[in-house]
Amino acid sequence: MLTTLVVILAAATAEPQANTQIEALPKSAALPGDTPAKIALGRLLFFDPILSATRDVACATCHHPQHGWADGRPTPLGVHASGIGPGRKLIQGAPFLPLTRNTPTILNTAFNGIESGKPFDPSQSPMFWDNRMRSLEAQALAPIRQREEMRGDVCREAEAVPALVERLKSIPEYVKLFQTEITADKVTQAIAAYERTLITPDSPFDLFMRGDKSAMTAEQQQGMAAFQKAGCALCHNGPMLSDYKLHAIGLTDSATNRTEFRTPSLRNLKHTDPYMHHGGSTSLDEVLLFYDRLMDQAAETFEGGDTTLPPLDPLLRQMNMLPEDHAPIKAFLESLNSDNYDKSVPDRVPSGLK
Repeated sequence: MLTTLVVILAAATAEPQANTQIEALPKSAALPGDTPAKIALGRLLFFDPILSATRDVACATCHHPQHGWADGRPTPLGVHASGIGPGRKLIQGAPFLPLTRNTPTILNTAFNGIESGKPFDPSQSPMFWDNRMRSLEAQALAPIRQREEMRGDVCREAEAVPALVERLKSIPEYVKLFQTEITADKVTQAIAAYERTLITPDSPFDLFMRGDKSAMTAEQQQGMAAFQKAGCALCHNGPMLSDYKLHAIGLTDSATNRTEFRTPSLRNLKHTDPYMHHGGSTSLDEVLLFYDRLMDQAAETFEGGDTTLPPLDPLLRQMNMLPEDHAPIKAFLESLNSDNYDKSVPDRVPSGLK
């Protein structure tokens, strides 16, 4: 009886087992309504600064193909700045500061939230570092409303989207391209349809997982084993190498004091540095060293040591990454990269803006 009770109590207090399976991406993210005409329209909208109230910031300003569909900066600059990528700078005297969270790439965001062995619902795809929005369509309107990103002080937040629709209606080429009445929903549907074309399902890892055992080097295969042994797949799992859950790893957002952030995808890291939610790590070596130190901090915290340390995710107790694991894990991460994605930019956009 006592033995049975001990087993029951142990089961009740045990940490839930994370899904640590990793697998290839689907070959396509397209939805039935993603017609060539809608995708082409979404591409133009994505690159057109007319979407911003200030008429000088496009979606592509911070998500540009030259920088892996991100911006290569620790944190982005929206309105009242010039240039793209790491060279983008605030205009002198501008009353705006950089945002506090790193710009995620939009490569493969069509698969956000996908899990191994479970049905995938794109309408529930989590977006942003805090998962505050669901779906590509919903996400598309957030920067348009955001003062620092695309609105500036031109209008109030509630006016930003209606004003955008009116700007588009005033451009004959857009009126023709939309074919029907221009609405905010049609704008976001077109942009999302275009973003669903920006995927990389044929990395060496994907090819290997689909049966081509020559696609990954021996070192990369060893690294995959080290990655899983070390416990990295406790959070970095599924086709996107992310569980899309919020975890506390000892970092805090300087603007909101938030301590939990979504697990980032590990795909295409070659093209999307710097890393972490604040863009504070410039290399994978720095990230791996961060986790080495974090494991020590977690051990101290969970063993009742320094109670002044910020809260940490209990899953960290299950990590066991050794210094000799760093090199093979980096080799494995290389297998998740792909250079085979659309990097084209329209020659012009209907607004005539640049």
